[in-house]
Amino acid sequence: MALRTTTEVIDRFNHAFTARDTTALAGLIAEDCVMESVQPAPTGERVEGGAACLAWWSTLIEDRTSRFEPQEVVVAGDRATIRWHFHFGTGPSDWVEGVNLMHVRNGLIVEALGYSKTAGEVPLATETGA
Repeated sequence: MALRTTTEVIDRFNHAFTARDTTALAGLIAEDCVMESVQPAPTGERVEGGAACLAWWSTLIEDRTSRFEPQEVVVAGDRATIRWHFHFGTGPSDWVEGVNLMHVRNGLIVEALGYSKTAGEVPLATETGA
């Protein structure tokens, strides 16, 4: 099989979430993959190893109370940035916006670092008088 490009890997990764298809993750995750989730603040949960990352992402995909929507993907060589919305409820305010910084090596995801905007947890400079 030909080596997948970063674009192909990220497209397949995003498809897994939008189609709720955990099998689409097969063959995308390196054994030494490292993933950092957006929570808990300030650094997120760190998940190490391909099997652990697959299990974590599969749980998110299978959660029918939430929904991940990619908004924009920018690929630069072996790196990709995915800007997304994550819906965690049905209300108009039940979502957050964030990004994943992805690293693909030899057609496999080796790193996925998640960051999001979180309402109400960090005071803005304009609120603190700074």
